[in-house]
Amino acid sequence: MKKKLSIRQKQSISGWFFLTPAVILIAVMSFYPMIRTLLLSFQKGKGTALTWGGLYNYTRIFSDKVFLQSLTNCFIYLIVQVPIMLLFALVLASMLNNKNLRCKGLFRTAIFLPCATSLVSYATIFRALFATDGLVNTVLIHIGILDKGYEFLAHPFSARIVIILALLWRWTGYNMVFFLAGLQNIDYSVYEAAKIDGASGWKSFWKITVPLLKPTILLTFIMSTNGTLQMFDESVNLTGGGPANATITMSHYIYNTSFKFVPNFGYAAAMSYVILILVVILTFIQMKVGDKRE
Repeated sequence: MKKKLSIRQKQSISGWFFLTPAVILIAVMSFYPMIRTLLLSFQKGKGTALTWGGLYNYTRIFSDKVFLQSLTNCFIYLIVQVPIMLLFALVLASMLNNKNLRCKGLFRTAIFLPCATSLVSYATIFRALFATDGLVNTVLIHIGILDKGYEFLAHPFSARIVIILALLWRWTGYNMVFFLAGLQNIDYSVYEAAKIDGASGWKSFWKITVPLLKPTILLTFIMSTNGTLQMFDESVNLTGGGPANATITMSHYIYNTSFKFVPNFGYAAAMSYVILILVVILTFIQMKVGDKRE
């Protein structure tokens, strides 16, 4: 007679039954391409005529001015945009967490709504807003700040500012939702006790909200860092990487190397792994600096 299975064994088998399709899909669609990309990064040549090149692609990166420019651009966006975005998101979440605030649902939806906008659509909208004859120039001319339309997207500094503003508009509400979720776990009586003790709203924000939300702040900082280093749509659809590669990102340059110019898949694969290494290093540093739990 066959040995009967215990309840725990049946649960284990049924669990693996449901997990197996997902594991297979992840292995085929994620792990296998990652391994193939790693092997490809050690090959050099154009198109399909590839030969073993060792570390050639990785050493070439350090002398590639366009890649170094794209790396600089990504770190400019990271250093400037991410802290401002997270601070805005945290302040907005604190304001919308007030139990006495009316129409909280309306405000939360309005702030989060840009996140639901298509990446291509919102980049196109910002491109139109900051065009020479766009709404921004029209307003600035009418109030007397400008005499004629300024070409925001034709100058490196202003083009980067436009991208940063676009990122702030779209992703602030996304991060605000994480902070709101974290604030829901903080007992409101803590704020009421602080108010009785004479603490101002600003002091309560820095002494209560920020310390208790450290895990959430760390999470959003890591996600924002990873997203910024892999940014693609804004560079492609908003500025086209210009002027003169002043706003191009690493992902945009990898795309150009793979599909826009004569394909150099080995070099593009090497650049992709450089991004991966940067993400891992920055995430490790952020975890060490931000997570102070014993």
